[in-house]
Amino acid sequence: MNTLFKSVVMIVAILAVTLSHVYAEETYKIGAVNANRILQESPQAESAIKMLEKEFSPRDKGLVASQKKIKALEDKFNKDRAIMSEQELGKLERKLVAQKRDLKRNQDEFREDIQFRRNEELGKIQKRVVVAIQKIAKENNYDVILGEGVVFASAKVDISGLVIDYLKKESNTIAE
Repeated sequence: MNTLFKSVVMIVAILAVTLSHVYAEETYKIGAVNANRILQESPQAESAIKMLEKEFSPRDKGLVASQKKIKALEDKFNKDRAIMSEQELGKLERKLVAQKRDLKRNQDEFREDIQFRRNEELGKIQKRVVVAIQKIAKENNYDVILGEGVVFASAKVDISGLVIDYLKKESNTIAE
């Protein structure tokens, strides 16, 4: 999908440049957006980050507590191994291995869950950004808005600030 989007954008850009030479009397209004800047500066992205941190903070704290518990058990194992019986050492070692395995599994699940939720929230934000870009383009009579794949866009054609302002207004409207 991403590659297809880039290809379509490039074809549109090439057509726009080609047509501008063919129809010299017509001018086209072209804009560009910096998606990374929009995602970094939009209130929706900031809100999503805070929400995800709040949502996953308890699990993160639980993982940190498990790591500390394992570390304490390892320290006990290393400190007391000389005075423990073979049976006690074996039992403690099995307990350590089981806890490390559980921790690794929980960490992997945590990473997968947070990545899934992050992608889910990012998808919602991207839809809002596309709507904002389309509305700004129509309101300001743009013929083409370029996104990903733009190597350079002067401040004259960069409408990222307009999109961020639109998203801020949208965020304030929703908050009220």
